[in-house]
Amino acid sequence: MCGPSPVMSWLLLWILTAAGIQQAYSLNSTAMPPATATMSPTADSYNRTQYCKWPCECPKVTPKCPPGVSLLMDGCDCCKTCARQVGEVCNEADTCDYHKGLYCDYSSDKPRYEKGVCASYPAETRSWHKNCITQTTSWSPCSKTCGRGLSMRISNANEQCELVKESRLCNLRPCEVDITKHIKPGKKCLNIYREDQSSNFTISGCTSKKQYRPKYCGVCTDERCCIPYKSKTIDVEFECPNGTGFTWKMMWVQACFCNLSCKNPNDIFAELESYYGYPEVVN
Repeated sequence: MCGPSPVMSWLLLWILTAAGIQQAYSLNSTAMPPATATMSPTADSYNRTQYCKWPCECPKVTPKCPPGVSLLMDGCDCCKTCARQVGEVCNEADTCDYHKGLYCDYSSDKPRYEKGVCASYPAETRSWHKNCITQTTSWSPCSKTCGRGLSMRISNANEQCELVKESRLCNLRPCEVDITKHIKPGKKCLNIYREDQSSNFTISGCTSKKQYRPKYCGVCTDERCCIPYKSKTIDVEFECPNGTGFTWKMMWVQACFCNLSCKNPNDIFAELESYYGYPEVVN
């Protein structure tokens, strides 16, 4: 029997050599450690900055804000601070000037959402709900018995027909005026007090474009108290030294009455539940 030819022997040797190389390569590939996965950073991998510190650490002297800049409570509800304006950096502590309708836009600080920029809300155009049934509550009593306060109500009288909280400024009587000196001899009450001259309203260094001569509720020297009986809401435009401006709704007192017995003299909130028979007339 003849042996294999030289060509067949060479071909068999080549096949065996190729198979051995392939097997060694496979074993080497299997033994290699898997590649380490690269994880993209997420918000959880960051150490968030704590802008609020407790207990509160406030400066001994209240800051003096530039004209047109509101002095507000900071976002930590700790200290009085000058509100941030349009384009300025804001965070959970440094809040934007909400008197001018500003908010902190964090969209450019992904994924941290720690620092933002003060911006104004864009105007939205929506269709009017023709079948909207208007529902509006009465204005709440003014938050202060004298000086500028706030009054609130809930209403859906808007283009979206959505129930929203509305606010207006109110000032029942000036704190710095002793109204009792204006009560006529022989009388115990002065139901309406009014300044002799018109003047501008001011908020955070901003001044109303027009001058006003508002009516205020008076006081009594006995146990009676004076509250608004008829009022309306007006829009007051303010302009600031830096060229910006804003509009606030304001309570405009038209008539007051002094009646009933209060627990404390001139305390208009003492027995509001007794005033149900004298609802305020709102225009």
